[in-house]
Amino acid sequence: MIQVHEIFVCKPGNASKLAKKFKEAMTGSGEPVTILTDMTGQYNRVIMVSQYENLSAYEKNWEKYKADTEAMKKMEAAMAGYQDMYLTGSREIYQIW
Repeated sequence: MIQVHEIFVCKPGNASKLAKKFKEAMTGSGEPVTILTDMTGQYNRVIMVSQYENLSAYEKNWEKYKADTEAMKKMEAAMAGYQDMYLTGSREIYQIW
């Protein structure tokens, strides 16, 4: 099992807005995603956490984002303007023991 953290460092005042955007976009996607915001540590961070059986399952999941489906169009509409809300980001992949 692996866990993927998509980490976004937001512009001040945008973390909760970005978290809300992610939550709305991921609702109904069928993908079990948890959206986190900071309470301690670095400020203005939003982290999307998802789990997959292995790296192959993670890679396969990306294929649905390439498809031109109605669900992807809805997700794109929900995410409109998100690039303007953050400064930088990173991805961390962990193996769960």
